[in-house]
Amino acid sequence: MKIIPLFTPLVLLACPLLARAQDTPSVPSADEIVARMGARDAQRQLATEGYAGMRKYTLENEGLQKHAEMIVRVNGDPDGTKHFEIVSEDGWKAAHKHVLRKMLDSEAETSRPGERAKWRLNAENYDFQLVGVEAVGDRPAYVLELTPKRKEKYLFRGHIWVDTEDYALVRAEGKPAENPSFWTKSTHFVQNYGKSGAAWFPVSTQSATEVRIFGTTYLNIEYFDYMPRASFPDISFLASGQLVPGPEAPRGSH
Repeated sequence: MKIIPLFTPLVLLACPLLARAQDTPSVPSADEIVARMGARDAQRQLATEGYAGMRKYTLENEGLQKHAEMIVRVNGDPDGTKHFEIVSEDGWKAAHKHVLRKMLDSEAETSRPGERAKWRLNAENYDFQLVGVEAVGDRPAYVLELTPKRKEKYLFRGHIWVDTEDYALVRAEGKPAENPSFWTKSTHFVQNYGKSGAAWFPVSTQSATEVRIFGTTYLNIEYFDYMPRASFPDISFLASGQLVPGPEAPRGSH
């Protein structure tokens, strides 16, 4: 049985706190927000000097009555390159081989500096439109609509929420610009981010992929114990891949 890999990367606008952009003349333009987001992200990446954390993947297909779980350790280099180590696997073996492991391989490959530029949230890859301002938790965020400039599976069509103070990505929601396979009818994902100290890390990712014949497969990713490398009292642990005690970052994804 062939399992189709899910979309990896990596909108509810009905909230009463949403303000129309034209009614809020003081907010910056979409281009200004995106430029500031890129600049702030580069500053934070330089300051954190990389990071380490853990992830838990949970995959469900109710139609096939299948379930899989995977625990993964991730180390991020200062240049953004990601390295994954599978700590444990349980459940549906075909999903581990054909879905989850392939997702890790794909994310590691696309995290390299030369590749990552092709998928970044910037004007080279997307057209942006400012929709308004909405509260995410207790912080206001700019809501931007994204239209990809190319039909590629690692770009997406949807919306992002950008923190108005830190210009950090706090939420992304949408679907791939191009389905990864004929067998994939549709994919929808939501990714949330949280702040830990001065750093921002993903908190959770949920996606639903409708696959021909096999029905809908749900994937949930929890991210936890994320820490910027600069906050470690001793970073020599990176050579052995072992985590040291430290403040727990918001549970989510990166």
